[in-house]
Amino acid sequence: MMLSSALSRTALVRALGGNSAKSAAKEALQRSRACITAKPMSTPRCLCTLTSSSHAMTMHEHNRYNLLPNNQVIQKRSNFSYAGPRKLSDILKTELLEDKSATEISDMWMTYHEGKENVHGIVMDGKKGRNLLSKAAQCPFFIQPVFRGEGHFMIVSQFQTPNYFLLALLEDYKMDPAAAQPLLTISVFDDLAETKDVVLLRCDIINRGIEDDEGYKLCQSLIDDYLEFEGVHMFNKKPEAFNVDEFVKEKEQKWNE
Repeated sequence: MMLSSALSRTALVRALGGNSAKSAAKEALQRSRACITAKPMSTPRCLCTLTSSSHAMTMHEHNRYNLLPNNQVIQKRSNFSYAGPRKLSDILKTELLEDKSATEISDMWMTYHEGKENVHGIVMDGKKGRNLLSKAAQCPFFIQPVFRGEGHFMIVSQFQTPNYFLLALLEDYKMDPAAAQPLLTISVFDDLAETKDVVLLRCDIINRGIEDDEGYKLCQSLIDDYLEFEGVHMFNKKPEAFNVDEFVKEKEQKWNE
């Protein structure tokens, strides 16, 4: 997997909390990474190589994000095999949905995913789903805390067009975006947004570093943040104004509800 290295260094440092991270949070992070290295990613049911544009980043872009030494140029590419269905037709026989209502399709989607291990189905109306994709394209990066014990560690998400979110450990991303392994993916299928006014989402938890309930909470939290958008927009466009401490405090309250 390779996540784009275009995330602001300011946002990364603030999100990681520098050297003041609690020991409990560090231990939680180590436990997750131990799981990640212990179990390689399994072969996905639908194999898809995600590729980004092949143009080289300019020295100006490097200096802007302070990620690489002067005069060094890297090639943007991806070798991540996407775990999960690439198309809605990989899950449902879409031709059989023509005479179904939005309610019937939603019930079919939720029933299909009910009881499946490490996979979750979510439904939203067409307008809201299209809004989610539009905002994600504008602001592809965000963070989410995972709380364990008395501490927490951070997950970074990146949206890749046309409709996928990749989520990995922020600490791993900071060290090397090209080596950061995904913990989960979120697919947003808007095929039926216009005709049926429904958008179908699927969360695939693809690594033991994240528990099933944690993955579902992360998915829901990320969706909510993009629909509200204020924090996401600030994180991407004005990272110096993003208050990480307040964000984590707010998320902790919701996490324990």
